[in-house]
Amino acid sequence: MNAVTLTRLAARDRLRHYALRNASLLLSYLVLATMGLYYVAYAGSHGQLSVFSVTSIFNNTMPLLIAAIGQTFVVLTGGIDLSVGSIISLTNSVAAVYMRDSLGGILAWSGLILLLGGVAGAVNGILVAVGRIQPILVTLASLSIWAGVALFVLPQPGGAIPPGFTAVLAGNAWSVIPASAVTLGVLIVFWMVFRRTELAVSLYAVGDDERSARANGVPVVWAKVAAYTLSGLFSALAGLYLSAVTTSGDATTGAIYTLTSIAAVVLGGVSLFGGRGSATGSMAGAFVLTLIVNILFFANVNPLLQEFFQGLVLILAMAASVLVNLFFGRST
Repeated sequence: MNAVTLTRLAARDRLRHYALRNASLLLSYLVLATMGLYYVAYAGSHGQLSVFSVTSIFNNTMPLLIAAIGQTFVVLTGGIDLSVGSIISLTNSVAAVYMRDSLGGILAWSGLILLLGGVAGAVNGILVAVGRIQPILVTLASLSIWAGVALFVLPQPGGAIPPGFTAVLAGNAWSVIPASAVTLGVLIVFWMVFRRTELAVSLYAVGDDERSARANGVPVVWAKVAAYTLSGLFSALAGLYLSAVTTSGDATTGAIYTLTSIAAVVLGGVSLFGGRGSATGSMAGAFVLTLIVNILFFANVNPLLQEFFQGLVLILAMAASVLVNLFFGRST
């Protein structure tokens, strides 16, 4: 057996090993590609494919996509964050009421809002990691608290977001590329870099086996606090993006993102038991959920049935993930 044959066999083994470990992730990419191609074909055949329509899809997806990334950090540790939606509502309300149309005002309030989200997440993390309270109980309480604060800040929908802020986050770069697409590229690069950090390794280790991780010197408490802090930070960023897209505030607008962020994570192949998955899969899941709504809209399906079809796709995706894992001799 010559060197070329050995090299080919080694490459084939590496590819097979990657497919075995990332079957669910690859499936999420396949679902996204299929739905994306269907949307392009359908919209193009009906004359509805344009820079504006593509920009709208990116803009509508970004708040969910960013929230799903934040949720991924927590789910990787084996936890769950139900406060995502209320933090988005709070940050959206604060931005709509207090952000002023000046560079200094935009930067200052954006920083304060991100800090607010990070602190809210850190409190969750401390209660979970140090207080050893179940994540679902802690974040459910946080959901109620921050939802109440959001209503206090903005009792009725309204307020305004500076046009310059909207142009930067939700406009078109060079009049062709959606600014959201540029943001997406930045987030992908961020994850690729983060994935190789010590903190990321700790998150995966804690989610895979917390006892073993602690026995091997992994800072479990720090990892959990960091995960929830990042979730809060990304939830705040999602709230800022939602503000830029909607150009106004609503203290209840973030409620939908609590469950949809979890759905995007599941569609993206991230294990709810922790220790396995990727934020890029969660990003793909967010786009799938958005494309479902757009496809149903173009198909003139009753809007009341949209949630039904979203749930149906979610169930089918999970079932397909289980079948793929069983096919490769793995259990989920």
